[in-house]
Amino acid sequence: MKIINKILGKNTSNSLTPKEIVRKLDEYIIGQDEGKKAVAVAIRNRWRRKQIEEGMRKEVMPRNILMIGPTGVGKTEIARRLADLVDAPFVKVEASKYTEVGYHGRDVESMIRDLAKVSVNEFRNREIERVKGEAALHAEERILDLMLPEPTYSGDEEEMRKSKERWERTRGKLRDRLRSGDLEEKPVEIAAQDKAPVSGVIGAIGGDDMMGLEMQDMISSLMPGKKKQRRVPVQEALRIFTQEEAEKLIDEEAINKMGIERAEQEGLVFIDEIDKIIGTGKESGPDVSREGVQRDLLPIVEGCTVSTKFGGVKTDHILFIAAGAFHGKKPSDLIPELQGRFPIRVELQSLTKEDFERILTHPKNALTKQYELLLETEGVTVEFSKDSLPHIAELTAKVNQNTDDIGARRLHTVMEKIFEEVSFNAPDMKGEKFVVTPEIIDQKLSDITEDEDLSRFIL
Repeated sequence: MKIINKILGKNTSNSLTPKEIVRKLDEYIIGQDEGKKAVAVAIRNRWRRKQIEEGMRKEVMPRNILMIGPTGVGKTEIARRLADLVDAPFVKVEASKYTEVGYHGRDVESMIRDLAKVSVNEFRNREIERVKGEAALHAEERILDLMLPEPTYSGDEEEMRKSKERWERTRGKLRDRLRSGDLEEKPVEIAAQDKAPVSGVIGAIGGDDMMGLEMQDMISSLMPGKKKQRRVPVQEALRIFTQEEAEKLIDEEAINKMGIERAEQEGLVFIDEIDKIIGTGKESGPDVSREGVQRDLLPIVEGCTVSTKFGGVKTDHILFIAAGAFHGKKPSDLIPELQGRFPIRVELQSLTKEDFERILTHPKNALTKQYELLLETEGVTVEFSKDSLPHIAELTAKVNQNTDDIGARRLHTVMEKIFEEVSFNAPDMKGEKFVVTPEIIDQKLSDITEDEDLSRFIL
């Protein structure tokens, strides 16, 4: 882990306290304190596990979490923001997209392959960023070699020395012009790598598309790439050469190893729609596969080794957060073995009018702020009157109550309806001000909210 910390150049021990984690999540997610506390404790337990002696450390397993609540209340957002907060490799998957091994479709192991790919790519990008300065210098020399190659000297020793000094002075002047940007648009001819496509080689090898893509990557890396002559501006050549030189400077084998270790120790997998793989008790049709998906999940969540193109990934200490609405179903409808793999149960509550009002104002990425900034780019000033936001919140809650409850996602449709006309005409409204008032909101939404059938169709 010390090597990982050194490469990342930052603390990956997730030493934030539970209160600090909840406070950070509060900046983006309104309410759902129980869910925030559960994930905060789970992350803090990771830090605690690393502090105990190594023999016992292997025995401490993560407490996986099952979130129960309607759509749009923040289940996915909590997991996504948490992963971003503690800099953990993160993947979000839908349980309903998987099929039992032997059926056509993706198998559950592909979620771990996805996690490994995310982790390795993040590591790789950071390493490339770290060596980019050195790579840029090498790329610069390659550009200069193209524009002013070193000549073959002839004559006596003194004449050859003077010729070389003249060439070095000219090259120095050319370097100064290159760095000042004077030569950015000058065309140069480069030999860039041109790998042959291999998609047709694979064909339909099975149901798992990701496995097919990984095999294509492997074959592509083994096939010799051809050099293709291209005429591009100097700035484009510099970008291409910098990328090529950076790839020469990094150790792919070490990056794969570190990426896998990080996935194993820090990885977070969010399994959404887990209630969709609960069968109805029938012994035929898709229910058989659903039950099979639950059984296939057992070893993954409990701890096993999954083969990936980067190497084997042990899932013992990956944190799994599952979520589902469970409409007409209960967590106890899952097979008992899978229930035991998610010992922490958290119920998230439906959003109220007060929650909607806070969502419109408190988060750093609040919708009101987004619309203000978007229209500001067109020179249009947006203002919300004091009583407009409570009115939007009330209408949103009313529509959710009368139709399907889709939580905070309803705010997006309501706000878009309010701003629909001004967004369309904004390029012609430069310098104008658009003030959102209850009267304007009613004008845009009253017919829709009063007509339940129309509301179901539009909102």
